[in-house]
Amino acid sequence: MSNTNNNEVLLRVENLCQYFKMGSSELKAVDNVSFDIKKGEVFGLVGESGCGKTTTGRSIIKIYDITSGSIFFKGQRICAGTRSYKDAIKAAKKELRTADSARKAELEKIIADNTEAIRQAKFDHDHSDEEYAKTLVAKVEADYAPRFEEAKNDPAKLAELKKAYKEDLRVAKKTKLITNIQMIFQDPIASLNPRMTVREIIAEGLIINGIRDQKYIDEKVYEILELVGLVREHAGRYPHEFSGGQRQRIGIARAVIMRPDLLIADEPISALDVSIQAQVINLLNELRERLGLTILFIAHDLSVVKYFSDRIGVMYFGNMVELAPADELFAHPLHPYTRSLLSAIPLPDPHAEKRRTRITYNSLAEHDYTTDLPSMREVAPGHFVYCNDAEEQKYKKELGL
Repeated sequence: MSNTNNNEVLLRVENLCQYFKMGSSELKAVDNVSFDIKKGEVFGLVGESGCGKTTTGRSIIKIYDITSGSIFFKGQRICAGTRSYKDAIKAAKKELRTADSARKAELEKIIADNTEAIRQAKFDHDHSDEEYAKTLVAKVEADYAPRFEEAKNDPAKLAELKKAYKEDLRVAKKTKLITNIQMIFQDPIASLNPRMTVREIIAEGLIINGIRDQKYIDEKVYEILELVGLVREHAGRYPHEFSGGQRQRIGIARAVIMRPDLLIADEPISALDVSIQAQVINLLNELRERLGLTILFIAHDLSVVKYFSDRIGVMYFGNMVELAPADELFAHPLHPYTRSLLSAIPLPDPHAEKRRTRITYNSLAEHDYTTDLPSMREVAPGHFVYCNDAEEQKYKKELGL
């Protein structure tokens, strides 16, 4: 783990809710989750299977349309759910029928504010790519201006530059903000098209983004294959010809060829042999340093997450229950569920392992939220816990605050 001192927030998730219809009922896969990821850091997201980790990652990369909340990337809102605004309007309209004149004015303002919020959310969602394209176009123009000045007396070089400028400008106008976020999926074989060669799989993102130069595409594919520990000869093969670890390297290559700012790694080692897991983690560490990546690392193996992450968020049943720097979380776990997860980590010492006590977590027995409702609170600098007033005081006392 290498800590980052950069305070620039690359990704901000605010009150994310992701609900799914289950017949006549509704499944709250992610419910009111908020966190941010700073540029250059690895943010670990942990929890048991079904807690909403993968759904959170898929919502960020827009595989799902979020139910409510907002996701900001590079300062622009890329996802905006309108469910909470619509619910507020519906409730206000219902109350409006029986309200007195003073209350009616308040309710009408609530309706107007939430209607405007829906309009703004739709505008932000529709125009985020447009704004990003403008910044890319400006960058291309700034990059080429001095080169045009240098080549003004060389007609042949100037003609070549103009051709390259036109191509780069076309690609810049077509590029979407979301392409700066890429994902590595959990199952390497299920996420690779068996009918495509490795060259086609890795190059697909470049082609979608409008790059047509086949020689340039091949060079980039070969370069990225070598970067992830494979060789050029692998480009003409199909996914079934590789081992699990090699397939995951192909998946990583497909993601990093786009030169993303944020990489979402969704349990990238859980389907691999233990001997291969360390190799993939070390590869991600090398790529992070070399390419300046920011990583959202989703996993359930806490020992791996501690080694690899700067900060860790713990999820339980769709909620974020604790968030802290990695060392702080392991040294002072506060939420009972976090303690339960940490108690399940096997110890390499057989004598200590024999004495290890497994802590079980029962949310109904641990918490009384009938009158004192919980919320995410900062109980120590940078250490957030989902708790109520009584629990907050208890946790602060444990930390000696």
